[in-house]
Amino acid sequence: MFSHVMVGSNDIERSKRFYDAVLGVLGAEEPFRNLNNTGQVRLFYRHDGSMFCVSEPINGDSATFANGGTIGFKCDSPEQVQKFHDTAVASGGTSIEEPPGLRQGRRGAMHLAYVRDPDGNKLCALHRADEH
Repeated sequence: MFSHVMVGSNDIERSKRFYDAVLGVLGAEEPFRNLNNTGQVRLFYRHDGSMFCVSEPINGDSATFANGGTIGFKCDSPEQVQKFHDTAVASGGTSIEEPPGLRQGRRGAMHLAYVRDPDGNKLCALHRADEH
C-alpha cells in the first residue's frame, strides 16, 4: 500500500545516528544520502521492499512530529521488538506508553514497544505472536 514513509528532522546528523542504529536492528543498511536542488539533506533507508526517509524540511520551517501519528516497524520476534526499543533509547530516543511486551488486541496477541525519536516522531516495533 505504501511506497515510503518520510519524517522531518531538525538535526539530520543526529537523526542519521539514531536511525542507523535503530533500523540496523531490523536489517536496514546505510541510507542513500541525497542533497536536493534547494539544499536539504534527505536520507533514504531501504530494506525488504520498504523505504523509510528522513528529511530536513523542504519549506525551510522547523520539523514537527505528527500529533496522533505513529510509524510501525514489523519485527521478526519478541526479542527484536525489545532490541529495537533498547537500541532506540540508547541512541537518544525516549520510551513511551507501557513498557515493551505482550499485549492482547482484537486480532490476537502482539509484542509491542513504543518510542519517540529525537525529533519527537512516534515509532512502534511490532511482532504478532502468531507469526514466526
